[in-house]
Amino acid sequence: MYPVIFIFGKEVGTYAICALVGILISGIYACKKAKDKKLDVSDFIIFLLICTIGVLIGGHILYGLTNFDKIILLITKLHKIDSIKFLFNCIIEIFGGNVFYGGLIGGIIAGIIYCKKTKTNIKNVSDICAPMVPLFHTFGRIGCFFGGCCFGIESKYGIYYDNSYYIKDVEVTTRFPVQLVEATCNFVLFLILNQLLKKNKFKGNLFLIYLISYSIIRFILEFFRGDEYRGFLFGLSTSQIISIMLFIISIVLLIIDNVKKNYGKKDK
Repeated sequence: MYPVIFIFGKEVGTYAICALVGILISGIYACKKAKDKKLDVSDFIIFLLICTIGVLIGGHILYGLTNFDKIILLITKLHKIDSIKFLFNCIIEIFGGNVFYGGLIGGIIAGIIYCKKTKTNIKNVSDICAPMVPLFHTFGRIGCFFGGCCFGIESKYGIYYDNSYYIKDVEVTTRFPVQLVEATCNFVLFLILNQLLKKNKFKGNLFLIYLISYSIIRFILEFFRGDEYRGFLFGLSTSQIISIMLFIISIVLLIIDNVKKNYGKKDK
């Protein structure tokens, strides 16, 4: 693995580099599509920035919730903490990571709030975000692969992790490259959604199509994940439970929208 590289003698995380490249490429793509759809690019960029704030907040909050036992421990031992620095370090340890689903949900909430406040047509901007998100996520998962996080199950055939911070106290360190599989799935999903956007298919509901598609992909790939820190409940990982919820909600919203459209046609 290559968790860090050196640029001009300085240590830089490979995940951060991949994420920045993903932000740049997906951002350029989204702005071009906004221009093609005759949207105000300046307003769209502000929308993306607001969503990004939601992504950062949501990702860290959900990561913290997966460390719920540490939160309880911190609260019960709060009276024993004698310095602000130590408290700050504890909070960083609990909320310092990032979970994709938390970021996705946070971004959606921030985007909805922004659109309501500015009376922006949320369906127009969400259609463009549908292919943009898996495009960015492709680079994010490549970053996970190089960084050594979000690794796969122990496997006879796979990638040998010789210097990953995230794999500890295990005899077998050959892992299924689930990060690269998910990166590939995300890129294929981007290509499909991009074509649907070009042809104006599922207009106004393209982001729901993304949520339905990705929730299925993520639910399946979770069985090939080998990391334990992301949390489990009722025998399923946190991400699988969220996948089920997003799948059901997206299907229901899609049905409701189609019913409204059909009633609208009958009224005419």
